[in-house]
Amino acid sequence: MPTPLFAVYGATGHTGRLVAAELLARGRDVVLSGRDETALRALAGELAGPAEVHPAPLDDPAALRELADRAAVLIHCAGPFSVTGDPVATAAVEAGCHYVDHAVESFHVRHLFEAYADRAEAAGIAMVPGLSFYGGLGDLLAAAVTDGLTDVERIVVGYSVRGWRLTTGAKNTAAQLFNESERITFSGGAHHVGYVEPRNAVFAFPPPIGPRTMITPFPSCDIVTIPRHVPVRDLDLMLTAATFEEEGMFDSEDLDADARARSDFTVAVQTVATPPGAAGHASGHDLWRMAALASVEGAVRLADGTGPRRRGVLAPAEAFPAEPFLRELEKLGALALTLRPGR
Repeated sequence: MPTPLFAVYGATGHTGRLVAAELLARGRDVVLSGRDETALRALAGELAGPAEVHPAPLDDPAALRELADRAAVLIHCAGPFSVTGDPVATAAVEAGCHYVDHAVESFHVRHLFEAYADRAEAAGIAMVPGLSFYGGLGDLLAAAVTDGLTDVERIVVGYSVRGWRLTTGAKNTAAQLFNESERITFSGGAHHVGYVEPRNAVFAFPPPIGPRTMITPFPSCDIVTIPRHVPVRDLDLMLTAATFEEEGMFDSEDLDADARARSDFTVAVQTVATPPGAAGHASGHDLWRMAALASVEGAVRLADGTGPRRRGVLAPAEAFPAEPFLRELEKLGALALTLRPGR
């Protein structure tokens, strides 16, 4: 049986480099892809392990299809995904190649579920969007906290982030998300799309963080994915207001990897449910590394046949058992996990 090949699209970006390096550290065969052949070859020379190079601009469907034809799993790291998502996802589904991405955009992730679910199932592949920090961690944590609960009135997912420094792709994505006039929300057991004026709220994180002023609704893709597998009636996502107030947040495209790694995060889930008391949180440092480890762990499971039996487009917690997956990330040093089941 041939060794599974992992294609990393957007490999020369910060997340793509981390993903490629982690795959090589695990002894996996990797092909680096993106639009800039010179940058890809330079990266291949820098990495601690052999990696192939396959240039594939987004406007070259034949090159993207050839990339996906070669790979067992394609990990898409190049945002904004509302721009880059369709060409890469189309190549994966047409080639019958498993697909994982780092998308945060709720409208794009909803689009993948609507437009690719039947095609992915017919192709015999799993597509797992948002297997990253924003979106993916909230999705997995909400599933782990509510495991076994059948009556969940409300879930609040709070993201506390300090020291996050935006790459060019992240900056463009953030600008798009916060300029959207319409947002996806979830209340009364259903999704809604419409104008929602962002507001401030207070969320009580566990010590030592404590109560913090938050921006809500935070337009992350877990608003789309959590209700797919959690029986919840109302769902709110929040992000610490101070995250975007830090000096240097929007002037950080040229930071080196060490400087970019100096972020601290806590993602906490609180519930109103029967029985009461279910809550949990995950904390750690370097959200970029956490995101890369999550996507690599998922991709390896898909390639090795230890991932989901289901095929189609799947939320992270539909694809992988939530608590065991988070515990594996904890073993890898990506986060520290605390879960409190309902009483």
